[in-house]
Amino acid sequence: MNMDSLPSLENRTVRSSAAPWPAPGGVRRTSEIEEATNRHLIHPVSTWLTYRFARLGVAPNTVSLTGMAAGLFAGFCYAHDSSRLWIWAGLAFMLVWHVMDGADGQLARLTGRQSASGKVLDGICDYVTFIAVYVGLALVMSRKDGAWVWGLVAFSGLCHALQSAAYEFQRQEYDYWGHGRGASPLALPAAHAGGALHAVYARAQRMFSGHAAALHAALGPRLDPGTGNGPEQEAWLRARYRATFAPVVRRWSVLCANYRTFGLFAFTVLGIPLGYFLFESVVLSAVLAFLIQRLQKTQDRFIRSDACPVRSRDPAAR
Repeated sequence: MNMDSLPSLENRTVRSSAAPWPAPGGVRRTSEIEEATNRHLIHPVSTWLTYRFARLGVAPNTVSLTGMAAGLFAGFCYAHDSSRLWIWAGLAFMLVWHVMDGADGQLARLTGRQSASGKVLDGICDYVTFIAVYVGLALVMSRKDGAWVWGLVAFSGLCHALQSAAYEFQRQEYDYWGHGRGASPLALPAAHAGGALHAVYARAQRMFSGHAAALHAALGPRLDPGTGNGPEQEAWLRARYRATFAPVVRRWSVLCANYRTFGLFAFTVLGIPLGYFLFESVVLSAVLAFLIQRLQKTQDRFIRSDACPVRSRDPAAR
């Protein structure tokens, strides 16, 4: 492949049919459901780096691991919060992790190097980053407040994992039904390296999927090529799905990692890191419960609409 033929970012709105890689808009995540700080801050920087990584032949997994290294440094900084300089350094390293976390997926899509094992590694790097930061803060808090804070931090970490899994499910569902991308997150992943971890993660996601199974039962037959529905019918149905569920998924972005990063910084710089873990354990868990309730109502309305005239027999949809 001729690296000189890579389109420049300055000319990124125009793509030649002979260009070897897609324009930046083609490697970013779905724009209409993207969270604001990702859309305007993190991912533009990630995209700028992605094309340069591609020129240099950097592997997506290398980018993931680089981001994880930044996350580990962030944990080290938060473990030394005796001055605000350490806290600001922790925030800076967390932002580096966010940028790399955006760039690894973009690079994989740009170069056609997407893989199930890479997705698992990306998830592991994400969790290692937050574990490092949580442990760093727990070390500080335990010296001030006692060993009991380790229990709170562990419980908060569990809440974090479940909330993140639920949010990512909504993103995957939207891409699957709204744009026909990827596979349904309701389907268990095939066996591969890291498949056991992926399967556990997928099961955790389905715990918070609302009435997704009923929605699949109703939508699946409408999009089955064997039913005789043509491209126009499929395009209409996917457009209806996007119009209905894009606002729903945007609401779920309150559970994304970006706000946790800024929340960690804010609570820590104010000298009350304990407040962050209480907020995540109590407030964000309540937010998750509220979002699931709203999601179920939207799913049920969509199933009963003219987009899905064949009702699901799943009792959950009634």
